[in-house]
Amino acid sequence: MERESLGSRLGFILLSAGCAIGIGNVWRFPYMVGENGGGLFVIVYIFFLLALGVPIMTMEYAMGRASRKSILPAYKKLEPKGSKWHIFGYFAIGGNYLLLMFYSVVSGWMLRYFVLTVTGRFEGLDAAGVSAVYQEMMGSPLVLVLYMVFTMIITVIVTSAGLQAGVEKVTKIMMIALIIIMLGLGVHSLTLDGAAEGISFYLMPNAENVRKAGLGNVLYAALNQSFFTLSLGIGSMEIFGSYINKDRSLFGEAILVAGLDTFVAIVAGLITIPACFSFGVAPDKGPSLIFLTLPNVFLSLKGGRIIGSFFFLFMYFAALSTMIGVFENDVSFSIDIFGLKRKKAAYIAGIVITLGSIPCALGFNVLSFIQPLKAGNTIMDLEDFIVSNLLLPIGALLTCLFCTTKYGWGFDNYAAEVNSGKGIKLSKALKWYFKVVIPIVMFFLIIYGIISY
Repeated sequence: MERESLGSRLGFILLSAGCAIGIGNVWRFPYMVGENGGGLFVIVYIFFLLALGVPIMTMEYAMGRASRKSILPAYKKLEPKGSKWHIFGYFAIGGNYLLLMFYSVVSGWMLRYFVLTVTGRFEGLDAAGVSAVYQEMMGSPLVLVLYMVFTMIITVIVTSAGLQAGVEKVTKIMMIALIIIMLGLGVHSLTLDGAAEGISFYLMPNAENVRKAGLGNVLYAALNQSFFTLSLGIGSMEIFGSYINKDRSLFGEAILVAGLDTFVAIVAGLITIPACFSFGVAPDKGPSLIFLTLPNVFLSLKGGRIIGSFFFLFMYFAALSTMIGVFENDVSFSIDIFGLKRKKAAYIAGIVITLGSIPCALGFNVLSFIQPLKAGNTIMDLEDFIVSNLLLPIGALLTCLFCTTKYGWGFDNYAAEVNSGKGIKLSKALKWYFKVVIPIVMFFLIIYGIISY
């Protein structure tokens, strides 16, 4: 069966960026900045993104482009005879399925809040009223399952329509709409009273803010965020490498994708943090910042219902772009390994993920008595821990070792693939940095992430 390919370079960049740009950027990044002292976190985050995230992204792209396969058959094709690197491919496949089993639920929250805002559900409520709406949503099995199922239906329809006609076309439209909405909201946020103080906190390093958060915490949080924002380690980016030709070198493409991902994260902070300062809301509210805090902000703005509606639509587009990007992996696995037609592969993967998402949705209500790992945890916390603290960093470490050591594909083969085509080239002088420094940093991230949890 001939390998499908993307129709344009723009499609590849927006599709890769769409997979990377998700809830981690628009939900997690602003509150991570708030919790970790502001400006210095942003600077360190960008440094780690370039020093760690971009190199590993080029490795996934290179494996995809050299093999023209999804992650499991890619390992099988590129590994030395008799070696067992491909075993991790099975874990990577499981990781892509498991990721969507909780991501689909969170995506449903964004859609629910869009509907609530459009229909005026928050009108006339005080902070306690907004909190009650959030609790009502989380306590309703029907609502959480319904919105998750609707999100999965959209994802399956788009992906089953074809790589170019469905995935590439829809993601292009969504990503362009996402950027336009973000820019509009970002400009509006800058005009609020007191916004200047928020911008200063957000973008200017401040020793006192860092001291409060703890320098070690700031550095680790920035390292953690810079790595996880790109969804590296389970082949989520590798698949897009398998759909492109050798016209452009991969280092330049990875920098473009990481740049777009960072742009969205920083603008998300520009929307959120100045608004927090303008309305006297603490920017370190953590994960509840968007659901419990921002509806209050929108309520107090002129035209707030319209602005709030666009904000949650933008949140949903960001989530859905990741859903479609990761789901494309699940579809491609079935096409590559079992030889299924795209539509059939999409329907089967869609049913498996939808059924697998139900325990996560019920974990906030009917199954809330199940508290894995520690008291107060939910099923989602367990799934997130497995993907974020185990599969992603361990997978990225193995990808790095596979691409740089003689026991795997090897640095020379990797570098030749990365440098094929026009654009920025990877210097051979970086060989020891890639072989030694990056794996050590990755190993630290894995151990620290498990211990700190």
